[in-house]
Amino acid sequence: MKGLRLGHGGIMANYACTAACRHCLYACSPDRSGGYITPEMAARVCKYLRKGGCRSVHIGGGEPFLSFKGLLDLLEAARTAGIAVEYIETNGYWALGNQDDKVLQKLRHLLECGADTLCISVDPFHAEYVPVEGPVNLARLCRQAGMGFFLWKQQYLHDLAALEMGRPYSRQELEQALSSDYIYETSCSYGIGYGGRAINIEREYRPSKPWKELVDRAPCMGLVSTGHFHVDLHGNFIPPGCTGIVLPLEEVVEGIPDGKYEVLEGLLHGGVAGLLDYARAHGYRPEGAYPSKCALCFHIRHWLAVNVTVKELDREHYEASLSYYS
Repeated sequence: MKGLRLGHGGIMANYACTAACRHCLYACSPDRSGGYITPEMAARVCKYLRKGGCRSVHIGGGEPFLSFKGLLDLLEAARTAGIAVEYIETNGYWALGNQDDKVLQKLRHLLECGADTLCISVDPFHAEYVPVEGPVNLARLCRQAGMGFFLWKQQYLHDLAALEMGRPYSRQELEQALSSDYIYETSCSYGIGYGGRAINIEREYRPSKPWKELVDRAPCMGLVSTGHFHVDLHGNFIPPGCTGIVLPLEEVVEGIPDGKYEVLEGLLHGGVAGLLDYARAHGYRPEGAYPSKCALCFHIRHWLAVNVTVKELDREHYEASLSYYS
């Protein structure tokens, strides 16, 4: 397969996070392993991003502020490669409590390094883990330091700020305070794809069909989309929407050898049916009902990641996706 021309993307500095949000496409959590992107890997990733035509990125995770030094090293790698950083994502956990001076110092340091905008998460999913006080304080201190920011999504701030802001909330508490269907309503507002941990939202709220009704051979062209891709701390390219599939960024840019990634080629040429053919050859037996063919595809890939050695499937991702949701 020819190398892909890269569009807009993000660099995931880590998978570890202080939250384990229901909608997280990358199944991040406090339990995720892998550390933080190293300066060497950051330089390598930025080199190949530039070579592939990418000129700007956002930085996320996980939670990139879990290592401030690592974040600064990543910013330096992007600057050296000539890649602009549009914004840095954060849930604002580091602005909790009485530490305004420390937060302001970090914000000013970021500005000195050329980072001028934060995307601060505030929504019911994050509120299950991070007290709303965190993002609210961080927004206030951004104004004071001259750091640009936007709250994602600000529409939830009014209702969440009416709650006690100094603690996280359980699902049951948020159902009483916001809506009995706040999980589904929030996922619809986000317009998220049902991958990663969000696979559980689709399973809970959408009707299912027998697996046979979901199998077709329509090629999954999202695997070669570069409109909103991510690259993780290990240098893996993650196609938009198809989380759990990881490919070396350098191969995505320079060209993927034919026949190297059988699951990828099965999906590209034969859709879910092509993937099912491959899985059946390795002992998989389909059963049950699923809310969409993407959900069926996810569960087939999960089975393969656990039972077969498949280079392009991240086993930890599939297992982490099915945890923390209750």
